[in-house]
Amino acid sequence: MRIAPSVVVASSLLLAAAHIPAQAAGAIAPGPRSTADPCAKLSDLRMTGATVTSAQAYAAGAFPAPPPRPFGGNLAELFSKLPAFCRVVAVAKPTSDSNITIELWMPLSGWNGRFQGIGNGGFAGSIDTSDLAALMAKGYAAAATDTGHSASAIDASWAPGHPEKVVDFGYRGVHEMTRVAKVIVAQFYGSSARHSYFSGCSDGGREALMEAQRYPEDYDGILAGAPANYWTRLVTLGVTDTQALTMKPESFIPPKKFPRLRKPFLRRATSSMAFATAFSTIHGNASSILHPSNARTVRIPTSV
Repeated sequence: MRIAPSVVVASSLLLAAAHIPAQAAGAIAPGPRSTADPCAKLSDLRMTGATVTSAQAYAAGAFPAPPPRPFGGNLAELFSKLPAFCRVVAVAKPTSDSNITIELWMPLSGWNGRFQGIGNGGFAGSIDTSDLAALMAKGYAAAATDTGHSASAIDASWAPGHPEKVVDFGYRGVHEMTRVAKVIVAQFYGSSARHSYFSGCSDGGREALMEAQRYPEDYDGILAGAPANYWTRLVTLGVTDTQALTMKPESFIPPKKFPRLRKPFLRRATSSMAFATAFSTIHGNASSILHPSNARTVRIPTSV
C-alpha cells in the first residue's frame, strides 16, 4: 500500500502570469525519426485520452525568454543559461468539451530522476515557461498546464455553459497533466521518475490540496502555498471588497495615494508577524494613513 504524500501548506502568495512562446529559432532541427532523436520520437507516442502535438529539442541557451514582467524582472539571464532540453506539448481530452494543454520540459542530460508538477494562479488559463525553465535547469522533468482553457488569470468567461471545463479547472486538468507527463517521462528516459512532487501558490495551492485529496497516488510530496481552497467564499468576498472601495467617493483609494500606504507598511513590517497583520491594521486605519500629516505615524503591531 502506498503511503499518502507529504503535504506542506505555506502562507506565501504568488499569482503567476504566463507566456508560451511559439516554436522559436534555436530549436534543434528535426531529422528523420530514429533512436538517435528520442525527443522527436515522442511525437509518435500514443496515449489514452491525450495526444502529443509537438516534441522539439532545443540547444543550450537557445529557447527565447519571455518579455520582462512588471513584477517578475528580466528572465533573459535564466533562459540564456538553460541546458539543452526536450520540450513536449500535449493535449488531453478526457471529455468532449475538454482541451487541456500540457507542457513538459526535460533536460537532455543530467536528469535528477525527479518529476515536478507546477501549479497555476488565479483562474489559470496559461502556462508559465519561467517556472518550467527554473526547474528544468535544476535537473527536474517539469510539467505545467493551462487546466483546459486559454485566458487571462482573471478571466472566467470560459466557464458558463461548460461544466466539464469547470471540472478540468477544478481538479481534473492537473491530474491529467500528471498522468500524461509521467508517461512521457518514462518513455523519454527509459524509466519512471524516482520521486514526484507538486508545488503551487494561490490557485496552485488549491490545486495542490485537490491533488492530495483526490489523487494521493500522483505525488510523493506536495507544497500547497497560500491555498485558495475555499473557492466559493473566497471569490464572493471580492464583492465585499469591491463594495468597500466603491460605495462612496471617499472610500476609493486613488493610485497616487499608494506610496503613502506602501512606505509606512514596508517600514513597519519588519517581522513575519508584522507582515501578516499589516493588512488588517492598515484596513482599520486607512483614513489616517491617507492623510498626509499622518502618513508616517501608522503603527503596525508585531504580535496578535
